[in-house]
Amino acid sequence: MSVASPPRPAPSRAASAKVVEDRPMRYPDTASRAVMTRRGWWLVLLNFLLPGSAQAVAGNRRLGKVGLGATIVMWVLIILGILGALLWPTAAFTLVTGAWLPEWLGLLRPLPLLLIQGAVIAYGILWLFLTVDTLRLVRLVKTGAGARVGIAAVAVALLVVSTGAAAYAANVAGTVRETLGSIFVATGPPVPPSDGYYNILLLGADSGEGRDSMRFDSISVVSVNAETGATTITGIPRDMPHFPFAAGPLQDRYPNGHEGHADSTCGWGSGVNQLRTEVEVCQDGNALYPDAVANSSEPGIEATKDAAEGILGIEIPYYVFVDMHGFAALIDALGGVDITVAERLPEGGGPAYSGQPAEEWATGWIEAGAQHMDGDTAQWYARSRYTTDDFDRMKRQRQLQEAILAQFTPQTVLTRFQDVASAGQDLIQTDLPQSMLPFLADLALKAKEQPVTAIELTPAGGIDEYDPDYPYIQELVRLALHPPTQTPTPEG
Repeated sequence: MSVASPPRPAPSRAASAKVVEDRPMRYPDTASRAVMTRRGWWLVLLNFLLPGSAQAVAGNRRLGKVGLGATIVMWVLIILGILGALLWPTAAFTLVTGAWLPEWLGLLRPLPLLLIQGAVIAYGILWLFLTVDTLRLVRLVKTGAGARVGIAAVAVALLVVSTGAAAYAANVAGTVRETLGSIFVATGPPVPPSDGYYNILLLGADSGEGRDSMRFDSISVVSVNAETGATTITGIPRDMPHFPFAAGPLQDRYPNGHEGHADSTCGWGSGVNQLRTEVEVCQDGNALYPDAVANSSEPGIEATKDAAEGILGIEIPYYVFVDMHGFAALIDALGGVDITVAERLPEGGGPAYSGQPAEEWATGWIEAGAQHMDGDTAQWYARSRYTTDDFDRMKRQRQLQEAILAQFTPQTVLTRFQDVASAGQDLIQTDLPQSMLPFLADLALKAKEQPVTAIELTPAGGIDEYDPDYPYIQELVRLALHPPTQTPTPEG
């Protein structure tokens, strides 16, 4: 037979007062508006500074543990991310981009960024729930009449800041994932450096307003030293004639150098920038380069790559294609570029007949002197050639390339990230695989500390524009990339 426990005596008024005094956040004196007001401000501040702490001291402790645990984990990850970016940038970049995954799991490389995006969204939702619960714990009706609106307004404002920051971070992670996926090839092993360099063909397509077709009017090869990041840009004149090809289908077709054409159907003359028209219009480009499309390239691009290899005598495994419309958008996204213009240049599609003065056909003018150019002006600055020559235009294009690189500071990219990423998706087409990104990111950091070397294959550089000496050009490039080391002479 069980014996009923005697009833527990009710706590005395003194004991209740002692509990209120010892734990005023959890057991406040609800009769005091001053106490409830101070308590309300503290809970709102604690919820913002350390989500979950308001529940731990004044509400559901289990919910508080969840909030505090998630907050601690989030702060640990943020601190590790900052330390990784500062101390081990290549390793951090490799981790978040999924470049560490093996080749057969290349399609899963967006997964780390997707997980980061999901975690930030989940934490933002948790923070929102904790803020609403904190307002419940505040018990606004018990606070001072003037403080009710203030506490509620501050809580809402801090809620907007916190959830807005979480939403922005999630959006950045998603944008990075989408940008990498849209620009770079998901699969494909990295190609080792060739003779100590990563060589990339940089093509500019002038298909903007006023042009009747797309041609690779800007052709350069960017050579990045695999150890130091030192960068050399070699500009190839678009009308360079009778050039040799590297081993491949076009070398078989033109063993003695590229031959010219007498009509525009297959591209005028024998210039390098006519190759795309010739290969993709007058020849079966897909038969010449059957793997081009599958490898995120095009027959015309592969033909131009073979030509650049033949001209310079170096191996060029990758290309980057830059569209002029995207080029203008990128410059606008960066906030413009600073350029010193040497002479007045016209904007517009060119003269309607030979000898027509530029004043009659120009749609605008780029004045000489220091200018801060927007994207449209910079595009015309790179394109204008009717009052100068192609060699001058090559110099201006290289000047713009260097100005854009100078604008790519961490501050600019962070403050204009969404615009830069969006412009990049419209600007760039490449066959660079995502597995190459850690190497390129590391080299980019090294390259920022060094000047860019330019090689212009122009008459000023000793190149005959009508009959180039290609062995001399190859030797010129070789000496630029591998300068001879001077051995000290013995004294005396």
